Amino acid sequence: MTLLDAPKFDEVKERRNRVVFYGAAGLVFALLVSWWLVAGRPVDWPWNWNAHMLGRMAVNNFLDAVEQNDLPKAYGIWQHDKDWQQHPAQGGAYPFSRFQQDWSRTSPDNEYGVIQSHKIAAARVYGNVLLVAVLINGRKSGALNLTYDPKTHTLDFSPPGEELYLGP
Repeated sequence: MTLLDAPKFDEVKERRNRVVFYGAAGLVFALLVSWWLVAGRPVDWPWNWNAHMLGRMAVNNFLDAVEQNDLPKAYGIWQHDKDWQQHPAQGGAYPFSRFQQDWSRTSPDNEYGVIQSHKIAAARVYGNVLLVAVLINGRKSGALNLTYDPKTHTLDFSPPGEELYLGP
């Protein structure tokens, strides 16, 4: 075959290839946008979107359990161990008795009072954890800052002095 014997241009095949290419590109774009929306519209890199989604879910489930005063369930979410009562000695540095003092409705250590509602105001990746700021009982300031570790799926208090800026 020489240069002058080029194959005949197949318009149908070219159109089909173009449709498949643009359709696949549109599908990938639609999946990325859907994933971003499900993750809570994070202002972060796509490889952190799962941490945002799972961290928001964990914080919401935890605070829902605290609002219902189901502290054993809330502690299981905090430790990422639903069967924590089978081995209570593995509570580590944050045992259930201290957890009750911090999150109980009648505890003097609970600075928010009875937790009746919550709203996640912001979430950002901070180091290797997700830092989540939660407004408790409709408060506009003094957000509760929790961290979610995407590797161990546990919750914790934010490091001292680390808070998310929520605006003026």
